[in-house]
Amino acid sequence: MFLVGLTGGIASGKSSVIQVFQQLGCAVIDVDVIARHVVQPGYPAHRRIVEAFGTEVLLENGDIDRKALGDLIFKQPDRRQLLNSITHPEIRKEMMKETFKYFLRGFRYAILDIPLLFETKKLLKYMRHTVVVYCDRDTQLARLMKRNSLNREDAEARIKAQLPLKDKARMADHVLDNSGEWSITKRQVVLLHAKLERSLEYLPLRLGVLTGLAGIVSLLYLLTRYLLEPQVSSSLEV
Repeated sequence: MFLVGLTGGIASGKSSVIQVFQQLGCAVIDVDVIARHVVQPGYPAHRRIVEAFGTEVLLENGDIDRKALGDLIFKQPDRRQLLNSITHPEIRKEMMKETFKYFLRGFRYAILDIPLLFETKKLLKYMRHTVVVYCDRDTQLARLMKRNSLNREDAEARIKAQLPLKDKARMADHVLDNSGEWSITKRQVVLLHAKLERSLEYLPLRLGVLTGLAGIVSLLYLLTRYLLEPQVSSSLEV
């Protein structure tokens, strides 16, 4: 199985595209969901965050106050880096667990929904393909103003806080243009899914894993024979 990193920008339509992939039966891993999961009370990352940032980043029920933590690290790169050093290894572990689960179920590829795929670049090396959900800036601005009931100035500020979609599109292997009618975007998703499903890029890893498992089984068989043969010889001598 190979991994496909999917990203976009605010109001680009990424969530809607993900829903289409899910409807097509694709394996989808939401990294944001994993990131929220690994900082729940009882998990190692939760304990380490409290140790590093104090109890002021906790809500009354013990959950991490994401807003308070975000405000704390917003203008302090060193503290942001500390938080990333705590959470990123745990996120990668959970991501690999989810990936292995889909691998065992026979999926040819899995989509990782990663909002900051090109900004952090931490997970890029694991992706065989990258996909950007794109729309032109005017469309993005209009959608954001309507969706979040924002004035033009506030909407533009939010868009400027992110890496421009045109830059992400240049770095991606595949671009899903969501600037126009939704039916056109949906057709692009269906065609991309068909292309990825037809790809044989999943075969080397799957064959490698099967070969490895066959080797382990053979080794266990030989080891079992080796351990049992002396016992048989002793019993014959008696």
